[in-house]
Amino acid sequence: MDINQITAAITAFRDARDWKQFHTPKDVALSLVLEATEVLELMQWKNGDALDEKLAENKEALGDELADVLYYTLLLAHDQGIDVEAAFTRKMERNAAKYPVELAKGSSAKYTELTQP
Repeated sequence: MDINQITAAITAFRDARDWKQFHTPKDVALSLVLEATEVLELMQWKNGDALDEKLAENKEALGDELADVLYYTLLLAHDQGIDVEAAFTRKMERNAAKYPVELAKGSSAKYTELTQP
């Protein structure tokens, strides 16, 4: 499925259950954040090899949580009339300008802290 088909499946699922009445922008955004914290919960208290092992053992659960994050992201974009593909492209172009390869490669510095090599 492409992003438009996924969005159509999401809205069809929601609309078949008459849930749009509960999906204010705030509540959808709140649900998005709650699902993102469930992604983090899978990683809590783990680092390094232990984290890698935990994620490998919980790959399906991680996929489920990421799918939930995608669900609410696409639902919010749909309901707010945002072309998420265009928004993503625009944001990547902005990121490329803020983080030029010659300055950002191998660095975790924020764009405001990048300096000439």
